[in-house]
Amino acid sequence: MFSFKKKKSRFPAYLALNLEGKEVAVKIKTHVRSKSYRLTILTGGIPCLTIPPYGKIGEAEAFLFRHKSWLITRLKHAPKNIAFIDGAIIPLRGIEHKIKMDNRLRGQVELITNENELALQVPGGEHHMARRFEDWLKKQTRIDVEKSVIIHCQNLEVKAKSISIRSQSSRWGSCSSSARLNFNWRLILAPSFVLDYVVAHEVAHLLEMNHSPAFWKNVEKTLPDMERGKGWLKKNGQELMIYGVK
Repeated sequence: MFSFKKKKSRFPAYLALNLEGKEVAVKIKTHVRSKSYRLTILTGGIPCLTIPPYGKIGEAEAFLFRHKSWLITRLKHAPKNIAFIDGAIIPLRGIEHKIKMDNRLRGQVELITNENELALQVPGGEHHMARRFEDWLKKQTRIDVEKSVIIHCQNLEVKAKSISIRSQSSRWGSCSSSARLNFNWRLILAPSFVLDYVVAHEVAHLLEMNHSPAFWKNVEKTLPDMERGKGWLKKNGQELMIYGVK
């Protein structure tokens, strides 16, 4: 029923579980603070089993077997990844657009507006359009982030050393002790007030490298409407992670 993919560690990287005649790879990870086995569904419908530090493979197998029905149901309802292909519908600053392939090898992504829909025409043909479109989205993210960083740094009288746009899988932003700010490019998919909240959050960390009352006071100082973006991200943020995944 179970098989292992080889990995030089105490636990395998995956357990292969048979679900209704189909083999499904369950990602395995350990967490030093986990007190029990925990089964979750990651972005893109990837099942993941978290094992406590004292866990055993035999116990992990038994745990998965007991939760097969739960896993089958959850996987059927898990959102599917949305690749950047011709005809895909994706949000840009919170507004839905349709991707339209342009067979030109060169050129820029262009916004096309008509009565029925908003579309983004992407050059590069079938083989290159996904990469070009993601690169364009990253540039748009940087434009919006840099504008927002300037405003919030001025409001809090701080200065960021650098700004990076990354492809983080579980974080929207981060701030290092050396004043380097990092942001997830998928923020450009969310409404603009969400990106603004994440930027305000990370800029506030330039003053407080924690989530103390003083930190939240600084976030609210530079962004009085912070709860709007914070609430939207908590409710809808995970859904953005399905975009751009092949």
